[in-house]
Amino acid sequence: MIANHIHDAIGQVRRMRELVLARQRFKGYSGKARMAGGVLAIAGAVVMSRPGFPDTPVAHLAGWGVVLGLALLLNYGGLALWFLGNPLLRRDLMQLKPAADALPALSMGAVFSLALVLHGQYALLFGTWMCLYGLVHVAYRQSLPAIHYAVGIFYMLCGAFCLLSPCTCFTNPWPMGTVFGLGELAGGFILYRNRQEEPDA
Repeated sequence: MIANHIHDAIGQVRRMRELVLARQRFKGYSGKARMAGGVLAIAGAVVMSRPGFPDTPVAHLAGWGVVLGLALLLNYGGLALWFLGNPLLRRDLMQLKPAADALPALSMGAVFSLALVLHGQYALLFGTWMCLYGLVHVAYRQSLPAIHYAVGIFYMLCGAFCLLSPCTCFTNPWPMGTVFGLGELAGGFILYRNRQEEPDA
């Protein structure tokens, strides 16, 4: 009898924990916008791999800059629409704290990118971007679905491979396009499914 009560109590604690974690999850990112970012990464690789595209590091850096700009516009535009259009948030800026948690890693990504470009180390850019973007996912481990953490691990493993591989070439856009394309499609799908499963959130 006592064992049954203990088992029931443990079950209630687990359900309460799941409820608390669900309440803490950040729902400001759009799964559709993130999947669109993945499509953009693949499309960027297609464009930059065409024979007419300049085969220079500067041209490819500009190309990835355009992809990044469009992806940021999609994702943070969706975040702004969620924040401004949800009356339950009451324009409370603290609701955006999980999004701000990503800023340190993203800022260091910009610093590292600038340093590598200034020293002509273009071949290290892909790996650096992947690793730092993977670390951004670590910052979200408490506020996004747990499986989202696996996407971050994927980015970091791919980034480590690119950094250590002697075959990485910055003017070959397919490593970057493939990794970010698959990663963003997977991450966006996770966010989309999570939103569908919590319609009242």
